[in-house]
This record gives sequence, structure tokens and C-alpha cells, in this order.
Amino acid sequence: MDDFWGERAWRVFETEIRKIFPAAEYPIVDIPASHDIFHTLYTVNGISQIPSINFWLGTDGDTSERVDSAQPHARAIFDDRGHLMVLITHNTDYGDAFEREGDNRAYFDRFADLGYAFGINAFLYAMTH
Repeated sequence: MDDFWGERAWRVFETEIRKIFPAAEYPIVDIPASHDIFHTLYTVNGISQIPSINFWLGTDGDTSERVDSAQPHARAIFDDRGHLMVLITHNTDYGDAFEREGDNRAYFDRFADLGYAFGINAFLYAMTH
């Protein structure tokens, strides 16, 4: 799950995901920096806030798209054996880091390395765990 911003969007997401994964059995937790997903191929130091390209171009380089979205999160739902089942990035848009690489050189230079590192790690982690 990627590219949803603010507390209202979080509440909507959580309401819907709980229809599949009940809170009592499947808590949503912040992924610790020591987790393999941050070190699968690249070392990723925390969660970067990557705004949509249109938002970023319309501001003075702001990354928070909402008043209540200043803090990006990487969260997860794990199964009872510790396998990551749902990866959740909130208050950030990792997808735009690689979807928009040809649209604007400044945006690419600012966000592509952050997005690709985390995205490749997430893909490789999913394929190997």
C-alpha cells in the first residue's frame, strides 16, 4: 500500500484492511530500521517522504502533501510466523519516484535514488522471504 496521505486516509485504509486482517490477530506495526527490508540489497536509512511530482512542482520543494502528513511511515502486517504480508508506506509516494523518472530532471535527482533503493529492497525481500 503506497501513496495515501493524512489521518483521514489512514482511518479509511485501516477500516478497510481490518475487513481482511482483524486487529486482534494482525496488528499493524512500524517496521524497525533493523528489519531486512531496509537491508536486502541497499541500506535504506529510514523512510523518505516522496511527494507526487505535481505537488512538489507546485510548491517550494515541500514534501508533505497534507497538513497532517509531515511524518512518513513504513508499517506492516505480519503473520504469526513473522512473515511480512502487507507492506504499508503512509505519507509518502514511493511509486512516483520511479514512475516519473522521465518527467522532470530535478524531481528525478531529488527522489529517484530514495525510491529505487526502497522499492528494489521491497521487491527482493518479497521474492526471497
